[in-house]
Amino acid sequence: MARRNGHDLVVVESPAKARTIANILGRDYRVLASLGHVRDLPKRELGVDIEGGFQPRYVVLKEKGKAIRQIREAAQDAGTVYLATDPDREGEAIAWHLLHAAGLLGRPYRRVVFHEITPQAVREAFRNPRDIDMRLVEAQQARRVLDRLLGYKLSPFLWRKVKRGLSAGRVQSVALRLLVEREREIESFVPREYWTIEALLAKGDASFTARLVGYLGRREKLEIPNETEAQRLVALLRSAQYRVESVDRKRQARRPPPPFITSTLQQEAARRLGFSAQKTMVIAQQLYEGVRLGDQGEVGLITYMRTDSTHLADSAKAEVREYIRQHFGPDYLPRAPREYRTRVKNAQEAHEAIRPTSVLREPESLRPYLTQDQLRLYTLIWQRTVACQMADAHYEVRSADIAARPAAGDPLLLRASSSVLVFPGYRQLYIEGSDDEEEQQDGSSALPDLAPGDVLSLLEVTPSQHFTEPPRRYSEASLIKALEEKGIGRPSTYAVILATLLERGYVEREGRQLRPTDLGRLVNDLLVQHFPEFVDVGFTAEMEDRLDEIARGERPWQPVVEQFYQPLAQALARAERAPRATEATDQTCDLCGRPMVIRWGRRGRFLSCSGFPECRNARPLEGEEAPQPAEEECPECGSPMVVKRGRYGPFLACSRYPACRGRRPYLVSTGAACPRCGGDLVERRTRRGRSFYGCSRYPQCDFVVWRRPLPTPCPQCGGLLLADGREGARCTACSWSGSAPVPA
Repeated sequence: MARRNGHDLVVVESPAKARTIANILGRDYRVLASLGHVRDLPKRELGVDIEGGFQPRYVVLKEKGKAIRQIREAAQDAGTVYLATDPDREGEAIAWHLLHAAGLLGRPYRRVVFHEITPQAVREAFRNPRDIDMRLVEAQQARRVLDRLLGYKLSPFLWRKVKRGLSAGRVQSVALRLLVEREREIESFVPREYWTIEALLAKGDASFTARLVGYLGRREKLEIPNETEAQRLVALLRSAQYRVESVDRKRQARRPPPPFITSTLQQEAARRLGFSAQKTMVIAQQLYEGVRLGDQGEVGLITYMRTDSTHLADSAKAEVREYIRQHFGPDYLPRAPREYRTRVKNAQEAHEAIRPTSVLREPESLRPYLTQDQLRLYTLIWQRTVACQMADAHYEVRSADIAARPAAGDPLLLRASSSVLVFPGYRQLYIEGSDDEEEQQDGSSALPDLAPGDVLSLLEVTPSQHFTEPPRRYSEASLIKALEEKGIGRPSTYAVILATLLERGYVEREGRQLRPTDLGRLVNDLLVQHFPEFVDVGFTAEMEDRLDEIARGERPWQPVVEQFYQPLAQALARAERAPRATEATDQTCDLCGRPMVIRWGRRGRFLSCSGFPECRNARPLEGEEAPQPAEEECPECGSPMVVKRGRYGPFLACSRYPACRGRRPYLVSTGAACPRCGGDLVERRTRRGRSFYGCSRYPQCDFVVWRRPLPTPCPQCGGLLLADGREGARCTACSWSGSAPVPA
């Protein structure tokens, strides 16, 4: 780490990461942040030279001009410029773009890579710098060009055939297809009736439940399709004599789950914490880049959070094992450190799983420094990391086959089983979440001691009616799992994919489930009809393989892009001949007599004449959302106002529109008072749809905050409280933070 001209320059992506690294390296290094990507393809044009080998044309992002100037000026006085961006393809590409954007090609520069922001890891990286890996840069460049070609070509197609503002994406559209196809499976599902029968049996004073599974001595599974058959079997069981035929006992070990990778962290945070994938990644980024821990300064708390490797460093395993020995005892420590095999196809990128940078930083010790959501996610990562090196959980599994010999007819077979936790092992600390609530159970009540030949008495027979159930809708967790299993996208893309589907209105949440909207179905059907290859699961997974081969240096990137683009161009040419997407109706135009059809506009569906553009007759669609009356009068004419929805959300309009065009903003009160003037704090929206909260007396008072104000004042100083996480709050006037107070 020798310096040449007084100091060296280090460039990272974010200010938080810059502060943490500066705290480690000391005064001899100047650390600056690029604030993410500094160059990209131009926004309002394709930016790819299709005839010139698909070469991209990059431009410096306008909002990064100041950061680039600072980096360029600092490089003039520096000895060596160290590019310390993230350890993945995206980070490699950012480093390469920095060289060109900041004019660093003529200066001494090196690339440093670390997977955790700790003194040991950072200093080791600076002792072993390297060149920029152009294989990773080209893989990222190929992905960017492919996404631009598909998005830039298909999105305008959707604008022309449906409405403006829609988008299509190489991975996004495949995810939408999975959601739509699952929804149609659910809609077409026909429930099938079936019955089960359980018998409550007893041996002495001990009772247990056994289920009817078939006929004694026969292998075929017993089907009970209706109540008539169920009642016939119940009658046989009530007349039967019961005896134990066989008993089986065994110990069953359950291994702990592996440490987190990106996708499993997103899934578990969704199940256990209710976090969206995007929220999980934002908080994980904060924990990785560093949080201020009092006098210690900025400290990175977890390793890099974009990874598909389950490997743990030997030093980390040794530290975890020692922690287990001291806090849980030798019975909870396996003889040797556990190794986990990565199941993700072509796993690469970062070299380690997501883990705490030091397991000695117990979650409770960080409570004073972390927000509630940061603490919850850190606790999840910490527990999973420790648990993955703990001993197996052990269950005692018992099963018994019981013969029921009725007064008449063939003997029947019942089976009873139990699974009882006898040693918790890793489950003493951590139990993995599941989309199936039944999987969460630790086991059932133990069977009594049974032996072959034991005679049992019947206490009760209970028949139960059931119906087969359709497949479940995807949740964020299960959709991420499906994308990962099918090899679609990369861990770092899942959060963005889900956020885009929701923002575009293609998907909506119902509780934790994802349900495609009418617009999502329409977009999917158009893409499947005209571009089936490009929204095919197998094709998209194969493209991911090609990108991985580029990253490994096994093939050049331009031929991959060309093989993708030529069929796309041909499909586009064919699709342009398709008519605009409409839905037929039984109504006729009252101006020209042509049939009316349903079209999509900026504000949803509406009725339009099929003769458009010759006839421009249009009207609202019956059953669509109608304007709601508001408790305010029009400022222009005094008539009642109604709530309408516009491009930027709801607003108040005069009920006499278009005769009167009076309008006002639609303000939703938070119940909190403005700390500056005492006015009502109300919810507002930016032009991009982001919510913020401001004083209702604007422009006389311009107080604004981005987090939701709470109506209850701070219990410590009486100041304004803002929501902090799911159930937390923090004061704007003092240092108080904690659980959100319940309004009186």
